[in-house]
Amino acid sequence: MLGIDEQNQPGELEPVQRKSTAAIVADQLRSAIMYGSLPPGSQMGEADLAARLGVSRGPLREAMQRLVQEGLLHSEPHRGLFVATMDADDIRDLYTARLAVERAACEQIIRYRRVEAVAELTAAHSRMVAAASRGDRGELTDADQEFHETLVRGSGSPRLQRMARTLLVEKRMCLTALQDKYPADAQALVDEHRGLVAALEAGDELLLLTRLEAHMNDALERLNGSLAE
Repeated sequence: MLGIDEQNQPGELEPVQRKSTAAIVADQLRSAIMYGSLPPGSQMGEADLAARLGVSRGPLREAMQRLVQEGLLHSEPHRGLFVATMDADDIRDLYTARLAVERAACEQIIRYRRVEAVAELTAAHSRMVAAASRGDRGELTDADQEFHETLVRGSGSPRLQRMARTLLVEKRMCLTALQDKYPADAQALVDEHRGLVAALEAGDELLLLTRLEAHMNDALERLNGSLAE
């Protein structure tokens, strides 16, 4: 029999942690909202969604409450839950929050994980280049999303990653809803992200943060311009 000091030694096999059904359902709903399968303003009908997902209403309700807490769903009295909609003020607030989170991530990377992050972001940027060269707008948007997820993950902060996840879903919601109006300059997008990687590789924190803010402001201007059309 193992003694107390012999348990949980390094390399010892432990039970695999599996996601709960509610967490899996939340992931699917989040993805459906992000890609427009559940568009802004649409009502979340429990019976229909439970049938489509093949789950009972219990985990579905738990999943939807998670998304309410994230701000992706909202409740209307006597009517139910609806996918959030975003106006110009919401988009401006979204980019204010994104800049704060990604700025903090950049500061952590510059101080503690610059070499690793440069390698990770260079790979992410290569996927953007490949998508742009194929002229695949959807794939480029996915690669852009992945780049910013990689950036925040590079901070090593679970809390920054949690905050960024919802913000990036909201950003993708906007792009999906406005895809027919949003002006896409693939080369400019690729160049802006290359500039972020170059500043990080040089270890120039001021340049990195300046370029990040310019990138966010440019995206905000184009999104709100599309919204006004």
